[in-house]
Amino acid sequence: MAAQQAAGAPATLVAGVPALPSPRNGQAAPQGLTDGGLVDADWQPVLAAIGAASSVDLVCHVLPDGDALGSALAAGIALRSLGVEVRVSFGDDPQVVPASLGFLPGQELLVPASAVPDRPELLITFDVADARRLGLLQTKAEAAETLVVIDHHASNGGFGTHLLIDPAAPATAVLVDELLRRLGVPLDAAIATCLYTGVATDTGSFRYSATTPATHELASRLLAAGVRHDLISRRLWDTQSFGYLKVLAAALDRAVLDPEAADGLGLVWTWVPWADLVRHGVLPEEIEGLIDVVRKASEAETTLVLKEDPDGSLRGSSRAKGAVNVAAACGALGGGGHAYAAGFTSHDPVPDTVARFRAALRAG
Repeated sequence: MAAQQAAGAPATLVAGVPALPSPRNGQAAPQGLTDGGLVDADWQPVLAAIGAASSVDLVCHVLPDGDALGSALAAGIALRSLGVEVRVSFGDDPQVVPASLGFLPGQELLVPASAVPDRPELLITFDVADARRLGLLQTKAEAAETLVVIDHHASNGGFGTHLLIDPAAPATAVLVDELLRRLGVPLDAAIATCLYTGVATDTGSFRYSATTPATHELASRLLAAGVRHDLISRRLWDTQSFGYLKVLAAALDRAVLDPEAADGLGLVWTWVPWADLVRHGVLPEEIEGLIDVVRKASEAETTLVLKEDPDGSLRGSSRAKGAVNVAAACGALGGGGHAYAAGFTSHDPVPDTVARFRAALRAG
């Protein structure tokens, strides 16, 4: 893998776009979109790498959510507008865009993982905290001449040659907006729709604690660019198949309230067997939002939903309301994420997995 480029790399990018920060649409650059942890010296090598590349591969994690896919597609649309050859991909086979994200612009840029070169010239990952989350693209990413990691997960240990990681950012899409500003790409309705989807997804429609005044300022700019936030919200949170309702009903029937877990703050957990998805014709990505229903239990600080995959492994998703760090608990089980939203994979049976998770919560 190529060594990191020097911060003094050429200052001219594609089509003469300056590498240094530039105003968008003649307006002063918005401030405070990150916590200031990223400075010009962090961005400059990435801008130079994009300017020097003949093609760029943009990839996000498997089973992509709105922030992952929205960020990658926004960057793809923007780079295409600069005349860059781009490919957008994620490492699932089959590669299926979740139905709730079917409205996202730029999907004509999507290619299967097999179409990504074995040794990409420049590969950029979005919302990927761990290289293993790249699935079929992990090996190709690790072989890239230049690997840029754009992410906001505190658990990201850094696996690229260029790291743009800001745990204070409420969504990876916030960092992508900053990248596009530095590339001099103006917002249009397509780019703004992708970015708004990312921000709205990872802030829980602006309900989570990571939401700041700057987040709302960004949302305002995106709305001004032509985003239909009402239609996006309807697709993200208010549209499900009837089969999903049946799976949800079964998961709620299995739900267990453990009031003594999480230092007596309570844990509510449930699981979804693969057979339920098959029986009702539901795809795995359709049940990602199920945890937001389960976590409403007022008696529990922490929520755990286990989703079985065809091979019998369990994908665990956990949420906390503010008093427990679930990233630490999930990290003890080989996963990670944010303090109040994290996950892991388990190859143990459901009872054993729940027991391990409870023990991790007790351990702090």
